[in-house]
Amino acid sequence: MRRKVLFCATVDYHFEAFHLPYLQWFRQQGWEVHVAASGSRELPYVDRKFELPVQRSPFRRENLQAYSMLKTIIEENGYDLIHGHTPMGGVLARLAARRERKKGTRVLYTAHGFHFCKGAPLLNWLVYFPIEKFLSSYTDCLITINEEDYAFARRRLHAGRLERVHGVGVDTERFRPLNEEKRIEARKPFGFRPEEFLLFYAAEFNGNKNQELLIRAMVALRKEAPQARLLLAGDGPMKEACQAAAIRLGVADRVDFLGHRKDIDVLLPLCDAAVASSRREGLPVNIMEAMACGLPVVASVNRGHSELVEDGLNGFLIPDENDQRFASRLLELIRSPELCRRMGEENTRRVQLYSLRQVKEELTGIYKRYSLEDKHEAEGKYSGAYL
Repeated sequence: MRRKVLFCATVDYHFEAFHLPYLQWFRQQGWEVHVAASGSRELPYVDRKFELPVQRSPFRRENLQAYSMLKTIIEENGYDLIHGHTPMGGVLARLAARRERKKGTRVLYTAHGFHFCKGAPLLNWLVYFPIEKFLSSYTDCLITINEEDYAFARRRLHAGRLERVHGVGVDTERFRPLNEEKRIEARKPFGFRPEEFLLFYAAEFNGNKNQELLIRAMVALRKEAPQARLLLAGDGPMKEACQAAAIRLGVADRVDFLGHRKDIDVLLPLCDAAVASSRREGLPVNIMEAMACGLPVVASVNRGHSELVEDGLNGFLIPDENDQRFASRLLELIRSPELCRRMGEENTRRVQLYSLRQVKEELTGIYKRYSLEDKHEAEGKYSGAYL
């Protein structure tokens, strides 16, 4: 009988964006692959897909229905391995799998960045920390992707095993630098001029991603560096507010709202620098992709950015949402092609640690550890170990 694995997340886009290489790996190893999340995307390497009404907020009533549905799915399919992703995907998977875990099903959870972290709002600590502490006892392996979360989990959580991997992996074959001649040529179809200094940020428009900070920085750059141009890719609930802010602050002609894009690998290499303004990150893929393209990075201070960017070496870190400081650091890059080159080269060197090849080796090593153990042999050995 083929072994079965179930991946759970809040939305199915998460699988498409980050986990296709690992779904493919399980298929190649002969496993039957199932996924469960909200959304109706068709995904490769998947034998069965279950649509659940999962909501991001833990307070939404739809999550009770999603839990009931997921519990039935898990009990009917007899999975050997369940891997939860995203906060609510991880919560529901671990709650729904408690009974099957007593029968030997192994349960993994990847924390893509705990919602409770240094500088997080008190509400996040009051809501998410007790939940994670409770559920860690139903987690055979907790996987973290940054040093801060790993150190915290060692001190305060109680998972059966704790691992750290270097993110979800960036495809360094797809995201690559362009030389100056090719970069100028690549700009022409998009209407970008050779002399423009292009800043790029791809993220959902929401309160955490904080694009308005970048728009305010453009105001400070307007006189000193009129060649600066900010490209914002993505959609989301705060997009219209950001567009209005760009108009109100007089920089609408220097800020491009690109919408949802599937050609980030084309856009990034033709830019001059990457920017990131989010308040909270686990280990951001957008920065790793920029690093792979040889771009310097200017980013707000948070644990994920600080893991990837060393201030003054491969980019700059900006504390306290200081738009003037953001602008001054960007101005340093605009005025020094040599500084851009040096930081970009450092990024192409550093990003190898976060490459898809490296992370796939780390993560499949974890999967292999559980694949070698028969589910029925695990029964009793792990069931109730933390109950």
